[in-house]
Amino acid sequence: MPRKTMPFAPFEWKIAWRYLRAKRAEGGVSVMTWISLIGITLAVMILIATMAVRAGFRAEFVDTIVGANAHATMHPVSREDEFGRLVRNIPDYVEKAEALRNVPGVTHTAPLVKGQVMVNSNGTNSAAEIFGIALEDLKNIPRINDPETALGDIETYERGIALGSGIALELGVSLGDKVKLISPDGVKTAFGVSPRVKSYEVTYVFTAGRYDIDRTRVYMPFEEAQLYFNREGAADVIEVMIEKPENVEKISSDLQSATGPTLFVWTWQQASQGFLRALDIEDNVMFVLLSGLVLVASMNIVSGLIMLVKNKGRDIGILRTMGLTEGSIMRVFFLCGAFNGTIGTVCGVILGCLFALFIDPIFAFVNAFSGGGVWDPSIRGIYYLPAKLQMVDVLTAVGLSIGLSFIITLFPAWRAARMNPVEALRYE
Repeated sequence: MPRKTMPFAPFEWKIAWRYLRAKRAEGGVSVMTWISLIGITLAVMILIATMAVRAGFRAEFVDTIVGANAHATMHPVSREDEFGRLVRNIPDYVEKAEALRNVPGVTHTAPLVKGQVMVNSNGTNSAAEIFGIALEDLKNIPRINDPETALGDIETYERGIALGSGIALELGVSLGDKVKLISPDGVKTAFGVSPRVKSYEVTYVFTAGRYDIDRTRVYMPFEEAQLYFNREGAADVIEVMIEKPENVEKISSDLQSATGPTLFVWTWQQASQGFLRALDIEDNVMFVLLSGLVLVASMNIVSGLIMLVKNKGRDIGILRTMGLTEGSIMRVFFLCGAFNGTIGTVCGVILGCLFALFIDPIFAFVNAFSGGGVWDPSIRGIYYLPAKLQMVDVLTAVGLSIGLSFIITLFPAWRAARMNPVEALRYE
């Protein structure tokens, strides 16, 4: 009776390794081994690279949202003024801002005046949204107060206005140039409403990292915005910045309680929930599709093992007559498939990580090779293709690839172990 051996004994590893190094006469086995190895390598590399790009795109987009916008915005509820007209503004914005500032987790509050205008310079017009904000409040917006990407000194902001780089580029203006702001809500006359037109010096040009922000946003000193839009003594909204933007929903009820029923809260997650949900769905779909790619690549291992078992039928019969158990034979061929899966996974992880780490020069080469215009910020929203390599993504890809490789190896290994040694040696 065959003597049982310890699982994965050294001789089983040695036999499996020798079978993987097929001789020239067994070239078909060698070719299938290389095909399965290359297939798994490419599949794992693509999976890791795609997950890194998706994570980077999401992180960059969310960072531009919370870095250039308020984490929560307090909007006024419509009310009647002394003349019976419905108005939506915040006359007691100083008290409300102070109450919000005392909420635990809030780091800064800023009253704002908002309005839409036409920006004109040298016969060129551009639609823009005005954000009337004080200098000290503007300094607390990370993506706006960034000396590395901005032009000019933010301390000179109160002498004029701050333009997004997209508007400045479209109008062909820079620091020190004058632009006209044209608002349709001007002075009411006997002949109708005349537009309000006023010139301002460009004292600061910012780049927030989002095309739609840089292309449409203009900052104006708060008191000047009150005069320009006839908001004397009032603000349109109060923006709130918190310590941990991802937890804004948890303190939204506290913000609401601090201001009472005259204001209601609107968080950045509520404003972007449609886009964030679309990103989640896309991430899940991409992972499922690329997992199928890893599965298809792993199936090549089965083809290679089936050919290997067929070519090694005589060897299996001899090994069985020498005393090897079915378990030993099964482990030998399982190791053959596991070698392929493991080596292919390791190579794929290395290539995928290198792609994510050097995505900038790779993308620059692709962009130059194609003649430019591969990444359109007006469509993508951000200016470059980011990649964020996360350990959980790498481990997920490794676990998926090795797990599939091990599972699909079991069937051909089991078939090899069940081979009758008499039938294997009958025609030898």
